[in-house]
Amino acid sequence: MCRNIRVLHNFEPPATSDEVQAAALQYVRKVGGSTKPSAVNQAAFDKAVAAVAAATQELLDALVTTAPPKDREVEAAKAKARSAERYGR
Repeated sequence: MCRNIRVLHNFEPPATSDEVQAAALQYVRKVGGSTKPSAVNQAAFDKAVAAVAAATQELLDALVTTAPPKDREVEAAKAKARSAERYGR
């Protein structure tokens, strides 16, 4: 999985459209093999980002869980601690 794509499900407040868009952009960049497509490929790239964002939002809207919502700040602190342990910082 692309390291820049974060879990978006089960947060309070729910994932924003900007977060969904950013995840879609990262996914399409990874699959497409470039961070900035050439001018000739820009339309296809943009269409793919829009389609992935729509599918992602549809998925998030349909998912059901009984687990309590996660807190973004707590999850960010956990990720930072894991990173510090992994990289010895």
